[in-house]
This record gives sequence, C-alpha cells and structure tokens, in this order.
Amino acid sequence: MAIKVISPGLATTVQDLGRPGYYHLGIPISGAMDRFALRVANMLVGNEEGAAALEAVFMGPELEFTADATVAVTGGDLPPKVDGEARESWSSFEIKAGQVLSFDYLKSGARAYIAISGGIDVPVVLGSRSTYALGALGGFEGRPLGKDDELKLLSETLGAGSGRTVVPELRRLPGNPAELRALPGLYWHWITEESGTNFFSDTWKVAPEADRIGYRFKGGQHIQFNERERPFGAGSDPSNIVDGCYPYGSIQVPGGTEPIVLHRDAVSGGGYFMVGTVISADMDLIGQLQPHSETRFVKVDMEEALAARHDRQAMLDKVRASLA
Repeated sequence: MAIKVISPGLATTVQDLGRPGYYHLGIPISGAMDRFALRVANMLVGNEEGAAALEAVFMGPELEFTADATVAVTGGDLPPKVDGEARESWSSFEIKAGQVLSFDYLKSGARAYIAISGGIDVPVVLGSRSTYALGALGGFEGRPLGKDDELKLLSETLGAGSGRTVVPELRRLPGNPAELRALPGLYWHWITEESGTNFFSDTWKVAPEADRIGYRFKGGQHIQFNERERPFGAGSDPSNIVDGCYPYGSIQVPGGTEPIVLHRDAVSGGGYFMVGTVISADMDLIGQLQPHSETRFVKVDMEEALAARHDRQAMLDKVRASLA
C-alpha cells in the first residue's frame, strides 16, 4: 500500500487514456475527460503518458502517502498542498512517506489530474484501468474513491523527481467564452437554415446536468425543423430518429431545445438526431467547463478539423521536447 484516502473529494476516480474498441458493444471508451492534462501530468513525473492517474472533479482528495513519490497536478486550477504548504500546479514535486497531499479551493476549470510516479495499480479491465462508474467497471472496484480506501502503485519510485514544469503557453484550457469547434452532422438538413445559423451564433451556457456521460447546454434559441415525412419507428417528436449510432462528441438536441455533447462515458446509440459533432481536438476543453460557463459552437469543415488535430499533436510534442 502506498496511498491512503483520508477524504475522497467530490468525485475522484482512477483514469487512464481509456478502453477503445468496445463501443460497438455498448462499452464506452471512458478514460480522462481531459486527455491532454492526463498525458502532461504523467510526463512530469516520468510515467508513461497513458498511465493510470486520479481525476478529481471540482474538489480535490486528501491522500496520505506511505512511500516517497513524485506528484504532478495538471488540468483545472486546483492548487495542491503538502502538509498544508502550497505547491505549484503543472510542476512536479516530491512527497515523503507520512506526508499528506491536499488541495485548496478550485480557482478555474473543472477537473484536475493527479499523477503519481509509478502509476496507480488497479486491475486492467478490457485493456484499461479507467473507471466506468455507470457500469461498475474498471478503476478502484468500479467506483469513485471513498474514505479509507487504500491505493497501490505499480512501482514505488521517485520517477523524474521534482522541479519539472510546463510553461503557461503549453497549458491548454478553455477561453471565456469557450469555443468548441464542430462539424455539421448527417441530420443538418433536417433543421431550417435560420436555426443552423442561430446554433453557431448563439452563446450557450453549460447546464448543471454536465458529467462524464454528456454536457448539456442551455440559453440558445429553439431549433426549428423542416417539414418532412417521419420514418417508421422514429417517434412523434421532430428530433427523433430511427435508432442510430452516436460518435463521441456528437451533439444531440432532444426536442430541439438544449444540446447535449456526449463524452467519455456516453451511450453508443439512441433515437435523437445529432446537429453535429465536436471535433476531437476540442473534447478535452469540455471536461474543464463548469456549470454556467459561456460557450459558443464554431462551425468548421473536415480540413479544419484535421488541422486542429495536427496542432493539438504538435502542442503535445512541444511539451515532450520541453521535458526531455
């Protein structure tokens, strides 16, 4: 045993980069909501980028260490403390056996990633240590951490040691308002031209119903649908479709009122039409949005989406180079 949970925080789970390859069976990828932040946290402590770490939502845990380790906290601005003394985020620092890691109040963002040298040791389920709480799968007993839980590390090591840091220019967080780039979807022709324009010009706000399954947005104009013949089995509401597959980042609009962006723990299909899909390069940003955050959807084409993915990879390469 290397870590004892004194207080679990609000919703702290073990996450890595997820379990791809099972979505067609209804098992989502799960993994870190902000994959960039998880990768960087692991780089800072000398782990493999996809090593299992802790994802803390809004409030950090309190953890007692029984072995020396190197720790890094990235993502949302949740300031770490060791025995009550402040430490820097996006930087590596050492913790000695017997010391306690805790956190100050969240200042910005929504999720912090706590990487520990050696990586969290929980069972590998379908190729991943990530927690899928809705299915009680993976992670620590398939659930968020609780008081008095005891975590093991794959190896007890100081890893890369303290003093490594990532400059602010390489810390990727959403702006204000946040901008989420999106490709119009297969059902774009179902809505009126005016509604399509309004969707991308309106400023939306994150609703309180925002979690690992999906983020709901409110405050924009109601979407109007073109008249069409309803396919058999699609239901009476104009937003209904005959059940189809949902890609990650797909933007459902049930009833044409409040868009929902499906995220890491999303269901794989259902009967709501999709107005579009948030591009992969911007999915991390959603995980850092607090309720009531102002957000705008920005229309892009496939060429722009691929360029954004390239830019995101280039930013990761810069972080790797800076820590080499």
